Amino acid sequence: MNNDTIFALSSGRGKSGVAVIRIAGDDLGPLFSEMSGRAFDARRAYMVNFRDGDDLIDQCVMIYFAAPHSFTGTDVIEIQTHGAPAVIERVFTYLKAHGARMATPGEFSRRAFYNNKMDLADVDGLAALLDAQTERQRRQAIHAMTGDSHQYDAWRREMIEIAAYAAAILDYADDDLPANIGDVIHNKTQNLRDEIMGAISRYAAVRAVRGGFNIVLVGETNVGKSSLFNRILGANRAIVSDVPGTTRDVVGVTMDIDGYLVNLADTAGIRETTDMIEQMGIDRTHDEIAAADLVLRVVTDDMAPSPSQNEILIINKSDLGRGDRGRGDAIYTSAKTCAGMDQLMDAVRRRMHDMMDATDDALVINARTHALLGDAADNLGAAVAAGDNYDIMAEHVRRAADDVGQILGTINPTEVMDATFSQLCLGK
Repeated sequence: MNNDTIFALSSGRGKSGVAVIRIAGDDLGPLFSEMSGRAFDARRAYMVNFRDGDDLIDQCVMIYFAAPHSFTGTDVIEIQTHGAPAVIERVFTYLKAHGARMATPGEFSRRAFYNNKMDLADVDGLAALLDAQTERQRRQAIHAMTGDSHQYDAWRREMIEIAAYAAAILDYADDDLPANIGDVIHNKTQNLRDEIMGAISRYAAVRAVRGGFNIVLVGETNVGKSSLFNRILGANRAIVSDVPGTTRDVVGVTMDIDGYLVNLADTAGIRETTDMIEQMGIDRTHDEIAAADLVLRVVTDDMAPSPSQNEILIINKSDLGRGDRGRGDAIYTSAKTCAGMDQLMDAVRRRMHDMMDATDDALVINARTHALLGDAADNLGAAVAAGDNYDIMAEHVRRAADDVGQILGTINPTEVMDATFSQLCLGK
């Protein structure tokens, strides 16, 4: 691992009261002494006049973290300066002149990984936390940072034990092994596979918490989708007109509902058209429907078909007296008068909570871990199917352990690590 002295701005860019600059490397005590101009103890904050020769760069707070008691496991210096861009750039100039270089994205965390301060599951959780915009995203990310590694590690250790016993059955007499060991390891393997499949089954809900719950308004032209969109949002984002086909592209916004991030999209009205531009909008509507967690299907009469499982049927323009309001599988609304909007939002919230509330204690699975867990489940399934062929069983369970090891970084192809750490920003 490259242990150059690196630095980065760990706080946000732009004018601010305080900026935090982080420096990591080997044997940074002399650098700290020169910057602070004083004797020091580790893990204590010092208010110093930070000078470069006769030039006073800033009055700031400096803290020295000696290896291995730091985020990276190496020596780390944190400087809390005033957040003026000119001050930050002047500090950077000083550090470059003293042999340090700008860190690449995720390089601090990569060093923490190599020094056993965190594993790849922790890095995934950290990336989720840095991206968190809502309370539910924050809670999910904290759970990933503090709990997921333990579950993965427990699974992997149990797989290694199963593989060892399967191999031992081939080499030892029955009297030298625990009673019914074959049945025991087969049951354990099946239970492991069931647990992993359960985690995989919650992937869509976990994805919706982290990336946003996708809601799309769809329907024919001129049924009031854009008016409903504006009512839900509480602002006039979509153009409203009596002319059919006004909305020709997807209009998307993000909003917070009950602590969940929601991606709300208004779409082009679905109809037969010879207009090439409008048809492109309709094609995008179908793409949005395919990616939606919840479809709000808007109609204006009672003759619409029953909604599918991920749909809420909305009969709009109820202020015009359309329909007999006798359908129990629909919500009657008027975007003009706001009638039915409370019932609509209550229904949306119920769907969201039904899907995502159970994710508070779920493994935070991203695309990388989803694929590896799928491979592990496949290998465990093959191990169970091997029956009394314990050589084949042991091999497949070992492969499953390797799959989980890649999640943690215990077994780490370079491209997996590069993709994981590149999620992070400078200073992490």
